[in-house]
Amino acid sequence: MAERIEFVSNYEDHSTDRGFQFEFRCNRCGSGFRTRFKPSMTGTIAGVMDSANSIFGGIFGTAANIGEQVRSAGWQKARDDAFAEAVEEIRPEFIQCPRCMSWVCRTKCWNPKKGLCKECAPDLGVEMAAAQASRSVEEVWANAAMAEEDKHLDTEVWREGIVATCPKCETPLATNAKFCPNCGAQIKPKNNCPQCGAKLLPNAKFCADCGAKID
Repeated sequence: MAERIEFVSNYEDHSTDRGFQFEFRCNRCGSGFRTRFKPSMTGTIAGVMDSANSIFGGIFGTAANIGEQVRSAGWQKARDDAFAEAVEEIRPEFIQCPRCMSWVCRTKCWNPKKGLCKECAPDLGVEMAAAQASRSVEEVWANAAMAEEDKHLDTEVWREGIVATCPKCETPLATNAKFCPNCGAQIKPKNNCPQCGAKLLPNAKFCADCGAKID
């Protein structure tokens, strides 16, 4: 029975008909290692035969055909051998997490104390530092001093429905203004009857209590 070749999924094959080279990457951080280029003798022979056929105008056509056969059979076997060697060469640099099954680099993404990758078992010191930084940002936002011009925005004002631009001329409003500083239009609709002070219904033209006309 032919010997089986163990392979992994986190690699790229940069081999050509001139030789073999493979690149292995960590599934977590993306860093990795590339094997040194290993020349292929069968690819070189096939290339020489192809060149001879081109120079002598097809006289060595049969030799060129033989070269293609060498490239398809001999080259593939050489490639398999080179790949098996590359896997063994790179194996010490990577380890497979038993929980998520990802192949990760030992130097950056493996937690030897837990026997898991750092995606499954993060470094507590790193997580604590990140949590403290996040909490500090939250505290800054929570305790930020309110600007003097905004201190009058109490609960009742927030419930009014503040608008950002004038409904008539569309000028941006920097404050919770009652009238537009550009065209003078009234920003907020009247909520109380000017005659009796009763609460007005939305878009009311007359007061429901005293019947006064609302301008």
